[in-house]
Amino acid sequence: MKIALHVGAHCTDEGRLAKTLARNRDDLLAQRVSVPPQANYRILLREAIHALDEGTPSPEAKDVLLDAILQADEADHMVLLNDNFFGTPRMAIKEGQFYPMAEQRLADLRQLFPGCEIELFLALRDPGTFIPALHTATTGVRLEHILNNTDPGTLRWSDLIRRMRTIAPEMPITVWSNEDSPLIYGEIIRIMSGLPEGAKIRGAFELLSEIMSVEGMKRFRTYFADNPTMTESQKRRAMTVFLDKYAIPEAVEEDLDLPAWPSEVFEYLTDAYEEDAEDIAGIEGVTLLTP
Repeated sequence: MKIALHVGAHCTDEGRLAKTLARNRDDLLAQRVSVPPQANYRILLREAIHALDEGTPSPEAKDVLLDAILQADEADHMVLLNDNFFGTPRMAIKEGQFYPMAEQRLADLRQLFPGCEIELFLALRDPGTFIPALHTATTGVRLEHILNNTDPGTLRWSDLIRRMRTIAPEMPITVWSNEDSPLIYGEIIRIMSGLPEGAKIRGAFELLSEIMSVEGMKRFRTYFADNPTMTESQKRRAMTVFLDKYAIPEAVEEDLDLPAWPSEVFEYLTDAYEEDAEDIAGIEGVTLLTP
């Protein structure tokens, strides 16, 4: 069984991938790709992980777990999404690290699904907006408790990726910047589902439609229909051109309650984030999706 697991990060996808995959569920299942309802596995996986504290799973445990997740689906590939797999938003940062529980959770995953081909998917986000978004998502928790003794300027997604590669070097990792998601959304769905480039996806332009005017989307869809042989890179260039003209400013700029940090701090975090992406692109076993 091939398992594609989307592990977050928090405050990136906001459930959109699950909705789009559900729209494509029947078409994917016809190709033996299962997108189980999250109710089939979120609590189940959490309970299975807690059960590991009591001992190593039996040889039959994996098949029982897969049957419970897939139910009636006949598939060779399944797509799971759980942005709490590495912990809740409150646990996302601690002592200079993103997701300090990542190594333990990946070790647990290996025990639960021995012999399965597991690929990990992770969206990254500029810490200058990620930290405020986490703060917003954890109502009633003070910002310093979200940071957990961490200087924001020391946080690097590449550190998390390297930790993941060290504990689970056999698991390929696909990452992308959340800020680029509207331009590569269809590609994310295709790669996660094991589909070839250009395969039709319902809702491939869903994120684009959230940040582009109605007129712009109408013109883009007409252009897309008139040019059916465009490659993925050509589609992304077209999206960029249409966004330059028809983007909705208030949709592009997220309304966040930002910390009272000097503007230089936010500039530093953004610059470091962009440099970090270049670093990630060079890590073995990691695919960085870009527009």
